Amino acid sequence: MTELPKTFDPAAIETRWYPHWESRGLFHPPREGAEPFTIVIPPPNVTGSLHIGHALDNTLQDILVRHARLKGKDALWVVGTDHAGIATQMVVERQMNAKGQKRTDFSREVFIEKVRDWKAESGGVITGQLRRLGASCDWANERFTMDEGFSKAVLHVFVKLYEEGLLYRDKRLVNWDPGLKTAISDLEVETREKPGHFWHLRYPLADGSGHIMVATTRPETLLADMAVAVNPTDERYLHLIGRQVRLPITGRLIPIVADEHADPELGSGAVKITPGHDFNDFEVGRRAGIAAADMLNMLDAEARVVQVADGLIPADLLGLDRFDARTAIVARLKVEGVLVRHVDKDGIEHDAEPRTIATPYGDRSGAVIEPWLTDQWYVDAKTLAQPAIDAVRDGRIKVVPETWAKTWFNWLENIQPWCVSRQLWWGHRIPAWYDEDGNVFVAQDEAAAIAQAGPGRVLTRDSDVLDTWFSSALWPFATLGWPDAIESASPPPFVLSEVEGQAASASPATRASTSLSTNGESGSAGKLLGGRYPNDVLISGFDILFFWDARMAMQGLHFMNEVPFKTLYLHGLVRDATGAKMSKSKGNTVDPLGLIDKYGADALRFTMAAMESQGRDIKLDEKRVEGYRNFATKLWNAARFLQSNGVGASTTLEPPAATLPVNRWIVAETVACVQALDLALADLRFDEAANTLYQFVWSRFCDWYIELTKPATTDGERGQVDDETKAVAGWAFDQILVMLHPFMPFITEELWHAMGPRDHELIVARWPMADARALDPVAAKEIDWLIRLVSEIRAARAELNVPPGARLPLHVREAGDVTTSRLAGQQSAIARLARVDSAAGDPPAGAAAQIVVDEATFVLPLEGVIDIDAERSRLAKGKAAAEKERDSLAGRLSNASFVDRAKPEAVDKARADHADKAAEAERLGAALARLG
Repeated sequence: MTELPKTFDPAAIETRWYPHWESRGLFHPPREGAEPFTIVIPPPNVTGSLHIGHALDNTLQDILVRHARLKGKDALWVVGTDHAGIATQMVVERQMNAKGQKRTDFSREVFIEKVRDWKAESGGVITGQLRRLGASCDWANERFTMDEGFSKAVLHVFVKLYEEGLLYRDKRLVNWDPGLKTAISDLEVETREKPGHFWHLRYPLADGSGHIMVATTRPETLLADMAVAVNPTDERYLHLIGRQVRLPITGRLIPIVADEHADPELGSGAVKITPGHDFNDFEVGRRAGIAAADMLNMLDAEARVVQVADGLIPADLLGLDRFDARTAIVARLKVEGVLVRHVDKDGIEHDAEPRTIATPYGDRSGAVIEPWLTDQWYVDAKTLAQPAIDAVRDGRIKVVPETWAKTWFNWLENIQPWCVSRQLWWGHRIPAWYDEDGNVFVAQDEAAAIAQAGPGRVLTRDSDVLDTWFSSALWPFATLGWPDAIESASPPPFVLSEVEGQAASASPATRASTSLSTNGESGSAGKLLGGRYPNDVLISGFDILFFWDARMAMQGLHFMNEVPFKTLYLHGLVRDATGAKMSKSKGNTVDPLGLIDKYGADALRFTMAAMESQGRDIKLDEKRVEGYRNFATKLWNAARFLQSNGVGASTTLEPPAATLPVNRWIVAETVACVQALDLALADLRFDEAANTLYQFVWSRFCDWYIELTKPATTDGERGQVDDETKAVAGWAFDQILVMLHPFMPFITEELWHAMGPRDHELIVARWPMADARALDPVAAKEIDWLIRLVSEIRAARAELNVPPGARLPLHVREAGDVTTSRLAGQQSAIARLARVDSAAGDPPAGAAAQIVVDEATFVLPLEGVIDIDAERSRLAKGKAAAEKERDSLAGRLSNASFVDRAKPEAVDKARADHADKAAEAERLGAALARLG
């Protein structure tokens, strides 16, 4: 046994134990033949640093993997980082810019080497931070989305999808970032409310017979207008459908078309259509019969005006930035007399009506995003989505909380083609080559592409790279050795993809498909990739449900013919203490590393678990972290107390034989805690699991068991703890350390070894047995009775201001045989813990506190101990004040105006205050009643 220091210092413990575990391979110890348990970490960006969301996500994962390891499973937590194409390229380019260099000063190959050099020197900071959190990942097999094996898998998938007709090149609108000069995903677009304007314009009819009114927030796009849409039910415009208008400035003739996109109740009911620069207009244009290849594109990659196919944009507008072009165009519209002036409430005219506009920005560049028509690579997501829909619907993927399943279905059932190409240098370069005529050849490498093209053809490789989400969608199986380690059953049937189905009438030769079955047939479950696929569970934030979780399901079902994970657990956001979303601009972000420095990793981890309630966001208050630091300190002090009384490490997994009721009780309580904990973790009820442990450790073990078993002090000499209690206390404390380990790994490992010699670390110990035979209803009833009696006496003493040192006589009335027996057996504990002495006969006349426990009434005479009249007055005043505040708060809460208009946090506080005052009034009333 190693004597513990008086003060608990988490920093010293954490820096010692993590390298100990990692250096000895204890995060993935060899367990041949054991049941596999596999979980994959959502790969953080190689540029990233630990934020509070990471702390939550990885704490939950670590709880599950440590629990599985303690249960004897072959637990594997796959770890790695994402190459983060845009973010990483930006970091390296900033460094180059600081040196007066640009990416284009170097060849592509040299730039990529510079990025790899940066990764080797500075990348992966977050992996060290995850270690500080205590994440027990399999670092010995850390992966990277651009390592050799993973890159092979990415190329394999691209080529296969292309060969199966599920990946193709097309001209469509994308979110274009003019700052980065690349397409970006919806996830990388940040919508901000910005002050803007609504311009009202008259488009003259081509025959000169009148005009049609339209409104726009982007007047510059009229340079590429191709139609005006009106609703087919709008009687105002039925006579105009099919006629033409002549655009201002360009003079282009464009048709008036009928489309339900036009809302008769919004503005004039007529909408200008720019299919090359608006996502809704793109669809309207296609419905109007305008092919994507014919849509006008008036901007270049830097969002500057360029000439369109019909050559009608005036030369003096060419080369202007889009916002400069807006100013110039508004001026021209005024000169041409087609700008309708806005008149405000004071009668003052303005060029435009002021409006708040939802404006899309690139989350990294800060540039306003431009819908831009360009050639990109797309995945036929609709075909891949159906098996993922079926897998959730038939229960092969269980979504927790279940409410998110509806969101899953809604998104996948309305999914659009997935743009997977990005205009970057850093990333998986698209394996496509073009000849001089523009023919494309997709292959694993250039040699295979040349073989496809035939001799004498000069090929140029596509310069684009793949979207990061394309590669990370393969994470559950590509990290496990796929495609080299395929152990699947016989190939499944083949079906036509949606793209192939559309081309089915072309010719039999072009319709051959090699795509995997999309009808949801199960593969060899549990036998893929060494039993590691499907993974057991995926822990994810709901914010990447579409971008990562659903795409993993799509790719996993397609290539493995099996779901990628059996359970998908979606946690909420971590918000600040008031419930506001954290953001740097608000200054309310929380640094998890700062919390670890201040309170220790164990306290932060336990906070994350205790506050993670299914379907709810977390309101993180630092006081909660401080509270769980106090919990760790209480555990530390309990260990010191046990050591001082000769209690050491247990030598048995089975509970020791016990005869004393208090020992039989704690054995039963320990087993009941194990049972409750197992159920909570099986249901992924992290808050319930943490709170079960907290209540058992703090209240049952530390507050009551230790107090009940403390040796009495006689004549200044402290007694000795008996051998039975030493054995039971040591066993129960060992079980506590094992159960707490997934939540608080550092302090538990430290105490495990401090309590005595061990032949193994706690991280690889055995999970306690939830043996119902250890439950003891008789002992449970007796000790629960004792706790209630002592608690009631202590409460009465506190409420009535009885001096702490005063010993009171305790009289009992109407006690049955069971109570009489318990009083005799627990007399010493009652006297010590409640500071009372058993008294025979009836209590003396005068004021007394009366306490009812079960059938018996316990009487504490108070004459001469306290000033009875003063206490009655104090309690009555306190009760009246509490009732007044309670009723005032009740009045506010019954006022619908307050509840509806006040800030939610103000309403929540009022409800909490009302509950507190109501409880206080009830408590003081009970104290008054005790005095009689």
